[in-house]
Amino acid sequence: MPTTNDFIEQCITLGKQAAEKGNSAVGALLVRGEVIIGAAEEATKTKNDITCHAEMEAIRQAVKTLNTNDLSDCVLYSTHEPCIMCSYAIRFYKIRAVFYLQESTYLGGVSSALPLLTTVAVPPGWSVAPHIHHITTW
Repeated sequence: MPTTNDFIEQCITLGKQAAEKGNSAVGALLVRGEVIIGAAEEATKTKNDITCHAEMEAIRQAVKTLNTNDLSDCVLYSTHEPCIMCSYAIRFYKIRAVFYLQESTYLGGVSSALPLLTTVAVPPGWSVAPHIHHITTW
């Protein structure tokens, strides 16, 4: 049975692959139960598309694989704290939990001045904030 550490190790590997291609060293997985349904590396530079963050790419894969906008039974793992854009997608798709290693102080969805992942000041109909797990010992 895969553990949180196993999933984070895979994210780190994806991040290294992204860096080898000239992108930021970010990797992300979306997991349902024990099954990876989205795995991606950062691709903003190689695809010339600012929305190709690893988290967004993993979410896109999962939505396509499951053919649904409801990812409430899924967990996101990432090398980095999801940014505000990715945090919006996490809330929209109702992802239930987020595990990450490195903070993104200026634009992170938890630690920045715009904590979109944790705020309760949201429009009616928004999903409940996901459980957040900042992994500080590695």
